[in-house]
Amino acid sequence: MPNYKTKLLIFLFKSFACLPLPVIHFIGSLLGLVIYKLFKKPARLLRRNLRMSAVCGNSVEYRKILKNNIKESGKAILETFAVWFKPEKKLLQLVKQVDGWDAVLAALKRGKGIIFLTPHLGCFEITSLYYGSRHPFTVLYRAPKQYWLHPIVLVGRQRMNITLAPANSHGVKQLLQALKRGEAIGILPDQIPAEGEGEWAPLLGRPAYTMTLVSKLANKTEAAVFMAFGERLSGGQGYHIHITALEHGAIATPSLLNNEIEKQIKQCPAQYLWSYPRHKVRRASRHKLLSSTPKS
Repeated sequence: MPNYKTKLLIFLFKSFACLPLPVIHFIGSLLGLVIYKLFKKPARLLRRNLRMSAVCGNSVEYRKILKNNIKESGKAILETFAVWFKPEKKLLQLVKQVDGWDAVLAALKRGKGIIFLTPHLGCFEITSLYYGSRHPFTVLYRAPKQYWLHPIVLVGRQRMNITLAPANSHGVKQLLQALKRGEAIGILPDQIPAEGEGEWAPLLGRPAYTMTLVSKLANKTEAAVFMAFGERLSGGQGYHIHITALEHGAIATPSLLNNEIEKQIKQCPAQYLWSYPRHKVRRASRHKLLSSTPKS
């Protein structure tokens, strides 16, 4: 049971969620600028990741994407609480367009289950809640490091038909069981996996420790695989959900999986979470990276 402090925070977030989305995004843009100016480490990481990627053709394009991304990152922080705590009816009204839904319905009829892969792009919370408002959905998640935030995450994400599965062996078992029931599961494919659960593969111009879980689940269950992200529309107008069907062969290896992630990012590079330490080298896996790096 949430304690009184958690209940107070939830009450405040619910009150904040009552604000119109244009207002939330406007405040979020200002927050993004403040964070960029005050917190030097994530700002440096943002610039480095963006500069070393292949999405910017020249310096003019780099500066444009950087400027927009600073604001979009702030929007992403504040909209999360709004999306978690808005009433279902009002939340779904924010979804203005969904591409690829017919393919999802066709996959449901097959009865083999569905794997949704949602990178840290746009509003990745809206995609799971949109699907969860219609069908059972099991989502893999990692508990936040801030202990006070964990119960809020559970309340915000575990609503409608959504079940959260922890990022451990028990959670993977939950995912597998959901697929065997013909249901859908959700995974952040660009999240850093634990040691022993991934392989090094190129992503956005640099090596990234990449999960192997997705291809294993797809091969074991023959589930349909989709990439999905919620594009944030300008002016707080709402969201445009993009859903792309993938062949199993397209995610057969970590390198191929990362290729598909890059395709999604290039559709909307200003809304990717460039400040996420995606290329972080875990201490235990550092030797694998060094041994796989060609010597000059």
